Amino acid sequence: MKAPVVVIGSGVGGLAAALRLRSLGHEVVVCEAGESLGGLAAGLVAGGMTFDGGPYILLDRPGLEWACRRLEVPVEGPLTMRRILEPYQVSFGEEAPVRIHHDRDLTASELDTRWPGAGLRYRRFVTEMEKIYVRTSPLLYIPRPRPWQAWSSLPFLMRSLGSVLTRARLPSAVARALSIWTQVAGQDLSEAPAPMALVPALMHQVGAWYPSGGIRAIPEVLATLGHTRGIEFKTRARVKAVRCEGGRVTGVELADGTRIRALAVLSNSHGVGTYLDLVGGIQAKARTRLEKLPLQSPGVGAYLRVRRSAEPPYLRFHVPSERESCRLFVATAEVDPACERDGWSPARLVAPMSHHIAEREGESGQREYLARLLEEPWWKRGLAEYEVVATRVPAEWGRCHHLYRDSMNPVMTARFMRAGRIAHRSPYVRGLYFAGSSTHPGQWVSFCAISGIHAAEALHEDHR
Repeated sequence: MKAPVVVIGSGVGGLAAALRLRSLGHEVVVCEAGESLGGLAAGLVAGGMTFDGGPYILLDRPGLEWACRRLEVPVEGPLTMRRILEPYQVSFGEEAPVRIHHDRDLTASELDTRWPGAGLRYRRFVTEMEKIYVRTSPLLYIPRPRPWQAWSSLPFLMRSLGSVLTRARLPSAVARALSIWTQVAGQDLSEAPAPMALVPALMHQVGAWYPSGGIRAIPEVLATLGHTRGIEFKTRARVKAVRCEGGRVTGVELADGTRIRALAVLSNSHGVGTYLDLVGGIQAKARTRLEKLPLQSPGVGAYLRVRRSAEPPYLRFHVPSERESCRLFVATAEVDPACERDGWSPARLVAPMSHHIAEREGESGQREYLARLLEEPWWKRGLAEYEVVATRVPAEWGRCHHLYRDSMNPVMTARFMRAGRIAHRSPYVRGLYFAGSSTHPGQWVSFCAISGIHAAEALHEDHR
């Protein structure tokens, strides 16, 4: 009997890879260190309410639909999508917020009211980004795009987000509002990849979406189909080591001593952590390069029961000063009214925390930082009542999801993206493959699903 493929981790990338491998005829065993499936996209239950634990918005519905077609997963039905009409706003100090609506003309009109002429420049910028999106989006479905496949977009792809926004000549507050996603991802504006500038085009053209039941519904649907299609899931099964002989993977060893022989291993765990903690014998030069990659912290978060304000938008970003990072209040009931219970609805207060600061401060310092955020008044405006029912700081994320150095993945800088990121097919160990956010040009749920499919198809090509 042929040995199974072992998938380490049941995040969206791992679940997508497992489903694709199963459809290609492989036996698949998914080893999940935690008690439930879904990884960082899984849900969290606290105070009688269910929350998204991690991601909070879907900005690439076409990418998710491509992945679902490949996995034979119906998007409509198990995944009912709602378009977010009032996606987000960003306030700076006590200034009036910059609001980004789904409607481009409404957004431009509001900008013109505050900064005459800004509306026209915004329209031109979004139109240019829409054209670039049309040219570049097919590259997402190619595992390793070659330079000639992106030739027409290379000048754009070689730049940083900061340089793209500078050329747009938008008011500083508007440019900062458009780049707010880089702060959440722990990216410096001068180092963030240019494709982050496509977000406004996605907002207005493709749309921002939210699945009924939360982002967590996506891994839930994939896991349910996995059970139906005969994938073996092992929870509380932390992989201690990837076993190799002669430079080739032979299987995995679990923390309890169990060994599983494998045709190949596909890791949806941290890419850097897989190499440095689970696989032995990596070349010294490769280890040094991996150790130097900057890591992204999962940040801090408070999960709340609130008696909500009826006022949009869904996401309210706040930047107290130029020297402080952003904070974010997520009003779930604005996009999913069914989540309300007896007048209460779930909400979240989250903020990035630089990985090196989180490591330096330790868990006590991380908790002090979150406590200070909870004392800030800006996010409480419009709330009749609130109650903190759970919190998470980087150390807790690390324990819950067995994260490498309490981090999610390497920071997706422009340089890291151009260098090819972590390859789906390991160049160091035969039979080792990777899926997840460190292998694709972003950290969105859709990108993780796409990367899982790419990794599965590379594995199948090598082991027919």
